[in-house]
Order: sequence, then C-alpha cells, then structure tokens
Amino acid sequence: MDGGLCINDSLGDDELRAVLSKVEHDRDKEVFGLVCKRWLRLQSTERRKLCARAGPDMLNRIAARFTHLHELDLSQSVSRSFYPGVTDSDLSVIAAAFSSLRILNLQNCKGISDTGMAAIGSGLSSLQSLDVSYCRKLTDKGLSSVAQGCPNLRVLHLSGCKFVTDALLISLSKNCNNIEELGFQGCSKLTDLGITVLVAGCQRLKHLNLNKCSNIGDIAVTSVAKACSSSLGTLKLMDCCKVGDESVFSLAKYCENLETLFIGGCRNISDEAVKSLASSCHCSLKNLRMDWCLHVADTSLDCIFLVCRELEVLDVGCCDEVTDAAFQGLGNEDFKLSLKILRVSNCPKITVVGISKLLKSCESLEYLDVRSCPHITRMRCEEAGLQFPERCKVNFVGGLAEPDVLC
Repeated sequence: MDGGLCINDSLGDDELRAVLSKVEHDRDKEVFGLVCKRWLRLQSTERRKLCARAGPDMLNRIAARFTHLHELDLSQSVSRSFYPGVTDSDLSVIAAAFSSLRILNLQNCKGISDTGMAAIGSGLSSLQSLDVSYCRKLTDKGLSSVAQGCPNLRVLHLSGCKFVTDALLISLSKNCNNIEELGFQGCSKLTDLGITVLVAGCQRLKHLNLNKCSNIGDIAVTSVAKACSSSLGTLKLMDCCKVGDESVFSLAKYCENLETLFIGGCRNISDEAVKSLASSCHCSLKNLRMDWCLHVADTSLDCIFLVCRELEVLDVGCCDEVTDAAFQGLGNEDFKLSLKILRVSNCPKITVVGISKLLKSCESLEYLDVRSCPHITRMRCEEAGLQFPERCKVNFVGGLAEPDVLC
C-alpha cells in the first residue's frame, strides 16, 4: 500500500504472472496464493505440477482450478496405500478434463485396468510420460491403446507388469518412434524377438531397463546396441541369465557413449568382455554394476581402474575371484580416480592392503561396502592406519542404507 494505492490496482494479471514466474520454490509459490483470492486464482492457473488423491469429484474440482496442469502424480506408496485408490472411473475423468497433461504417474495404483488405459489413450494425445509400474492388472490390450493414442510418448515405465508381452513392443515400435526411456523390470514374457522389433522403430532410446527379464539374451542386447548406438546411455540387465559375452562385446563395439550398465547376476560374462567394454567406453562410463559376475576377476578390474577415469560407481559384490591384485595399478599419488561408490561385499580375497591402495587414488570416495569381507574389519582398518575420506561412509556389517544409484 502506497498513498492508499493497492498493488492489485497497479498490476494487471500479466504483470503478476511475471512476478510468479520469478518464484523458484514450490513452497514460496504456495505462499503467493495466500495473499488474496485474485493471487490464488493466478497461482492456480499457472500451476504445472500436482500430487493428489483420487476420486472423480476431487479430480473434476482440480481440473476446474488448475487449468494448465502438465504433471499429475496419483502414485501410491506400497506401505501407505488408501482404499479404493485410483480407479478406471478416475482415469476417465483425467482423460476428459486434463487436456494439457504431459506427465501422469500411476505407480502402484493396483486397481486400474485396461479400461482405464483405453480412456487415457483416447483422451490424452499429448501425453509424454506414463508410469504404471506395479499396476498388475494391465495387459497388452490397454497399453497398446496408449501407444496408439499417444504418439508423443517419450517415457514409459511398466516395471512389475507381468502380463506385458512382445505384442506391446510391436505397437510401440509402430506408433512411438520418439520414445527415449523404457522400464520393463520384471516383465518376464518379453523376448529377444520383441526387443529386436521394438528398436527397429524406436532408435532414440536413451534409457532401457530390462532387469529380471529372464527371456532376454544376447540377440536382444545386440539389436539394441546396433539400433541405438548413438543415443543409448543407460542399459540395465540385472539377473538376465541368458546375457553373456556377446552382449558386452556388442555394447563395446557400438555404444561408446554408454554411461550406466547393470549386468549383475549375468554369470556367463568373462574378464575379456569387461576389458573390451572398459577400453571402448572409458570416456563415458560412470556407473557399472556387475555383482555376481562370477568369472570377473583382477585383470578386468585393473583395466577399469586404469582407463575409466570418469567412473563414479562400481559394484563387484560377490565376485569371489577378485583379490588385492585388482588394485595393483593404484596407490600412486598422481593417479586419481573419480570413484565415489564402491561395493566389494562378499569378496573374501580382498584385504586391507588392496583397500589402502584404493584410498590413495580415491579422494572423492563417499560409500564403501565391505560387508562379509573377512579380512576387512573396522579393527583391521584401524590397525593398518587407513584414512578414509571425511565424507566416506564405510559399511562393515550392514545398517547403512545403500545409495540409490545401486538400485
């Protein structure tokens, strides 16, 4: 107030929107809406993201108030679900009322079915991201409706949707050529043939999660490596028992920009394949998980430490052939690694001697997992005078939460 003049008399809606656009934090934007009804209306129409509970009446009120919403999160927590949760009726309201929606998160909404997906496919043609992980009723029929009706789809997460088959991959290949991120963890009915057809039409994939897809093997991975060579940054193949050396050699040959690779539990991968990957992707590789790769030993790890200077995360847990010789190239004060997270749990042949060399080259280390390494205990580290970086958490016996990048 200045001389009896109110700010609402001086500034129009466009000026107030300009002020709101400068507010960075969501909490501050909420405070903006508490000034008066006019400011609340403007704040509501400019809001782009909302987390909410379900229910047709509530969703209709949300649609009337937040008219330009781009992102809607209706996901449920596994431990704190509510009844009845999101239903197909809710999805029908969303499809009819939220025409501007770009991102929809329905993770763990176990009540929805193909009927709700058909509504989404017919009503949200601008949808770019959909997460229906662990919505266990969904099948190819409903999800193919989304693929056919949402050609701008960039991100699709289907982890835990066990009824999904190659038929969906065929539909995605035909209709969603610009898709960049796919999550199929636990979709065990997918096969090499389906993945080959998928990447024939979807060659811009950046992130592909095939963890626990037990029927995926070398043919699928080789197809992905060839088709998406310039774009692929993350590939997750945990517990894909049919994946072997041919997959890793293909990635080394075609995907020099690969940043993240999970091959834990792929027990037929050899030292030679890992060395080939390290040599080819040494400039890009940042996160490598290969726990339970039982044929991986010292020579491949020595190569990784020597050439992969950008590597930040390494997991070789349960690789019981690894010894202190894996760290033989380390220890030189002038040789520094970018490594932040190292997991060597259940590697019984590693001792404090190897860890001592590691620490001299890893000043940025933040997490070290040495559980079930009988020669590496808190007492032995203290007796050897090991000096861990100030921020480094050492997991000797458990109790420390593992970093998200290991999941």
